[in-house]
Amino acid sequence: MDSAWSDEDATAAIARWSSAKHSNADVALRVYTSRLIGADPRLVLHGGGNTSVKTRLVDDTGATNDVLCVKGSGWDLGDLEPPGLPAVRLDTLAALRRLPELSDEDMVNAARVRLLDAGAPNPSVEMLLHAFLPAKFIDHSHADAILALVDQPDAAARCREIYGDTLAIVPYVMPGFALAKLAAEIVEGAGPVHGMLLLQHGLFTWGDTAKESYERHIAAVDAAERAAAARPQRAAPPVVPDVDWPALAPMLRGRLGAGGRRWILAVRTSPTIRTFVDDPDLRDRSGRGPATPDHVIRTKATPLVLDPRATSSTDLGAYIDRELAAYRDAYRAYFDRQVAAKAVVRTALDPDPRIVLVPGLGIVAVGADAKAAAIAADVYEHTIDVILAAEQLGRYRALPESDLFDMEYWSLEQAKLGKSTPKPMAGAVVVVTGAASGIGAATAAKLRQAGAQLWLVDRDAEALAATARRLGAPFEVVDVTDRDAAHRTIRSAVARFGGVDGLVSNAGNAPQAPIDDCPPALLRGSLELNLLSHQWFAEATVAVLRAQGRGGFLVFNASKSAFNPGPGFGPYAIAKAGLVALMKQYAIEGGPFGIRSNAVNADRIRTALLDPVALAERARARGLSPDDYYRANLLGHEVTADDVADAMLALALARSTTGAVLPVDGGNIAASPR
Repeated sequence: MDSAWSDEDATAAIARWSSAKHSNADVALRVYTSRLIGADPRLVLHGGGNTSVKTRLVDDTGATNDVLCVKGSGWDLGDLEPPGLPAVRLDTLAALRRLPELSDEDMVNAARVRLLDAGAPNPSVEMLLHAFLPAKFIDHSHADAILALVDQPDAAARCREIYGDTLAIVPYVMPGFALAKLAAEIVEGAGPVHGMLLLQHGLFTWGDTAKESYERHIAAVDAAERAAAARPQRAAPPVVPDVDWPALAPMLRGRLGAGGRRWILAVRTSPTIRTFVDDPDLRDRSGRGPATPDHVIRTKATPLVLDPRATSSTDLGAYIDRELAAYRDAYRAYFDRQVAAKAVVRTALDPDPRIVLVPGLGIVAVGADAKAAAIAADVYEHTIDVILAAEQLGRYRALPESDLFDMEYWSLEQAKLGKSTPKPMAGAVVVVTGAASGIGAATAAKLRQAGAQLWLVDRDAEALAATARRLGAPFEVVDVTDRDAAHRTIRSAVARFGGVDGLVSNAGNAPQAPIDDCPPALLRGSLELNLLSHQWFAEATVAVLRAQGRGGFLVFNASKSAFNPGPGFGPYAIAKAGLVALMKQYAIEGGPFGIRSNAVNADRIRTALLDPVALAERARARGLSPDDYYRANLLGHEVTADDVADAMLALALARSTTGAVLPVDGGNIAASPR
């Protein structure tokens, strides 16, 4: 590992950040090197690690204060800015070291009452460790190579072999007041050291300048990397046949969760991951625990191992049921055991795994949403790197379950339980066709606001990409009339999220011609787009819903023309009438599986469905202006795409409604279902 320090970039950092509120050149350089560390996933991941600088800043009275600026809660090192380094007054902070004990809650309060800015984020839980050490600049990471070294049965001896007396060695203690006191005592008794190794935790380095502390950090990590690389490589495991993830995913996802909760799954694979999961020693290695206790929040203490080779394809569901039941029982036993041993009261977390390891596939991460699943996958991918490197050096060993329990059931984390209400579609995966614009885009936005994960489909590549960027959703350009393409894109959605919970089948157009003189190609095209494309997506979606076994929904965008056709709209009305019949057929046949099927009938919505010329002609035929045409309904106001989207969302959430047609047209008695 090489230093990424640049004198030119450091100068630019001072120019950019030193004049910010509660900042100066020290803080600017602290931001710069923090970002260097945060940019390398081999050093820190997703909020891991922390940095600090001791400097002098002016408060609101004009007085200059000695302060500790330390990374704050909610900030990642990779995009840190001066507000992410809350300044804490040092004059009495260091005096806390004289206390015999200090609870985590009191430690948080101690930081807040000493903040220079009351609106600043909470400083890192390791704030006191930074405060009790005398160094000016301090860097802390959970570097993969360092964890491979400190996660060994004889870690202290191995560390001394590599670093001699340049780094102090601190035994594992959970982050907080006790660790801060112990580390300070060990460092003071260790002589002239420029850092410390926290066993089964990570690396600290320090220096008089930001550059010195940072480059000492990189040098320490580089030494650990070289030590692992010098050891002979293990033989590659035997080749394991590839697992069909889109076939396995719905069966697994449908069995996860309780009380209606749905999880998002993220699969991760690579040659290194396959080396790990395909190894015959997988259960032993993965069952030893996380690389650092911080990871238990993201990954739980151990993963679930699912090996499809252990059963036939016809018994796969029963096999998953057994393995999940055993995992959950083991987790509950662990919780009960630790609560009893520690004589504490804790609220049990859900017993589902956060990581599933599948030989022939890789990592399957489980999260409340796509972001959480991706973070868990990132963490465990690096855990694999740590375990493999540790096995190169000797034997990987994690902390005992007692210490892992303390981290997983940390009082500060327990205090957060039940303080947030999940969004109504949290954990749900919804496919939206015709999502590029109009009703489809509006519906996708409503679903996203309600917490759904989206898979967007349309044939308009440019408009679809723009909508997908705005919503932060994956998408695929698809000819929805192609049955094979429809099935492939549903399979892609399953591969991305682990399953699908609903379909908003919205794509369509509005061809016009007298029915007795309709060009065959026009009628055939309308049937393919306005009827059959909905069937192709519905049948592919229902196959996934049935494999998951937890119900789901279909919502079709039909039309008032299904009940109230107009002159010249035969090609459109016939297809839409068929679509309403299709919806009802799915309500009948999907009901026993908890699959709800409904339709929305909208009318006179400003979308690209009607070109301006055709619209003007229709309005003129009724003696109306185009604007009056849109308001010509019982309520006398224009119905918007957002109004239709509200109805789509309502039907997606209507757990006891199926086979219904919901008009969204401002009132049109001639078109009302009867």
